[in-house]
Amino acid sequence: MNKCAEFAVFKVSKENKARVIELSLAIFNEMNAKGIVITAHEILQKTDDGAEICWHLTWKNKEVAKATTQQWPSFPSTKEFQSLVGKNVYYGHFIKAT
Repeated sequence: MNKCAEFAVFKVSKENKARVIELSLAIFNEMNAKGIVITAHEILQKTDDGAEICWHLTWKNKEVAKATTQQWPSFPSTKEFQSLVGKNVYYGHFIKAT
């Protein structure tokens, strides 16, 4: 099955940035707790706006990505993460164009 990429962009205040990064890593671990579904991840900062960070995740496939992200509210670190994010700017899954 084809791998699936996720891009999620968040606005985060300077004061909350370090904790949001910690929580992001915790969420990735929580998603992988029952088996590896995220095979690679990066947390990126926008070059011209330090308040925007991006998750670039590589999922095993689009089905796993969809099933896991539907569980978003149930992950232990999600509530605190969302309380510290100022705005969800963008979110989407992508597969290789054919």
